[in-house]
Amino acid sequence: MIDRLEQIQRIVVTAEQMRSIESRIFAAGLPVAALMEKVAGRITDRIVTLYPRTTHPRVGVLVGPGHNGGDALVVARELHFKGYEVAICSPISHLKELTVHHYNYVNSLGLPCHSEIEPLQTSDLLIDGLFGFGLERCLTDPIASLIDRVNCWKIPIVSIDLPSGLHTDTGKTLGTAIRATHTLCLGLWKQGLLQDWALEQVGQAELIDFDLPLTDIFAVLGDSPLVQRGTADWALSTLPLSRPPSTHKYKMGHLLLICGSQKYAGGALLAGLGARSSGVGMLSIAVPHSLKPMLSSHLPEALVVGCPETPEGAIAEFPSSLILHPSSFRGIACGPGLTLEARLIVQQVLQSDCPLVLDADGLNILANQGTVPTLQKRQAPTILTPHLGEFKRLFPDLADSMTCRVTAVQSAAKQTGAIVLLKGARVTIADAQGQTRINPNSTPALARGGSGDVLTGLLGGLLAQQMATLRETPIVDLVQTAAWWHAQAGILAAQTRTELGVDAHTLTQFLIPALRAISSSYPQGVVEP
Repeated sequence: MIDRLEQIQRIVVTAEQMRSIESRIFAAGLPVAALMEKVAGRITDRIVTLYPRTTHPRVGVLVGPGHNGGDALVVARELHFKGYEVAICSPISHLKELTVHHYNYVNSLGLPCHSEIEPLQTSDLLIDGLFGFGLERCLTDPIASLIDRVNCWKIPIVSIDLPSGLHTDTGKTLGTAIRATHTLCLGLWKQGLLQDWALEQVGQAELIDFDLPLTDIFAVLGDSPLVQRGTADWALSTLPLSRPPSTHKYKMGHLLLICGSQKYAGGALLAGLGARSSGVGMLSIAVPHSLKPMLSSHLPEALVVGCPETPEGAIAEFPSSLILHPSSFRGIACGPGLTLEARLIVQQVLQSDCPLVLDADGLNILANQGTVPTLQKRQAPTILTPHLGEFKRLFPDLADSMTCRVTAVQSAAKQTGAIVLLKGARVTIADAQGQTRINPNSTPALARGGSGDVLTGLLGGLLAQQMATLRETPIVDLVQTAAWWHAQAGILAAQTRTELGVDAHTLTQFLIPALRAISSSYPQGVVEP
């Protein structure tokens, strides 16, 4: 059974969904004032832990007109009672009724209350309670100028729920937005906090659980919410970390990698090293014949198939012994380092009945030939792993007006019938049914050539094992697990070698250590789903 906290950590909502959940709670009789006290109490406890009074004695609180401002005022009151020196800035004169009550009370306690921001400039910490979820209009002066001044002060900022000025769903900045050091998201993860372009505003994000009833959440979202955030527990539960004592290599999956060229020989090697770490039982690698000695020397356990090649050193055709059939291979991963010359090879792969991961030049060939819609005809699972540039070439109708990575990836998956993984700081994955996964953590260290090749091999190896062992894990969850594992390896490598020191080859050396470090806290490395 999944415990409540784990369920809460996975769920991602839009502003409309959050409003619906709260409406159900209030309609059932919970007073808004009672919820505000509870939420603000938990925010206060977290702030005290993050920013003790001994190091951050002076706190400035930015108060908006709505309930986010009410939360901020209760936090201000509680921090005052705990001995902090608190000052308030309320730049908007018209406040909601409940917020007015809290404002009047903190004023009666003698807390300085200002309409201008300058008196807060000497604070050691700022609390951002200007606007909560649901803001849709662009901020204008004088609020926009106030936020810009605050962002220049270099004072730590804790935003309540999400940074003021950030769109709840898309993560886009509405003119301007607070650049928070910490964001304390309330109740459930807001979709905008998990989008690439929000990261500079969000800072370090964490969830403040205030016991939203699961019955109300699932009444709005359904038993299996469409958009979910990956977690370590979830990823580990999908991995084949425990194997039957009597198993053998043919039961652990056979992956075929099709990759490499004389120009991009490294792509084949990096994908092969990624696949090796996946634990796949058998690994075959089809490369141009001239690359076979290099691959064999670095991956002696792999079956390296040398293929006839073009004068420029790309794979020209498959040898007659290589049959792309599920009885031969449980999965195929194709694309890293191929070059656009390998278009006939990609066509053959697409016509096969094998589960397929398509990346890099495999995607570029697909886009150049305009054959993206033909993916609907494939009977076996197909996984596309584009970065943003490749995504734009594959889906120009979606990318040109893309304001939300989640909806764009969902649309791409629906168009193709494939699972689409859009790379980035927050990898976003969707299947044709709309089930969407967001990987919540990564590192800029992965912004290096070849990192995606490693992911292709890792994902291909996990896919082949899943097909061989007939595990019931949804493939979209398996793809999320590969993205999570890949990111965790990058994070550990960056901690060890700095962000500048994580080249793609180094990344492969941290795949197993990262998994061992995280899974060691679980008995025998197994987590029950």
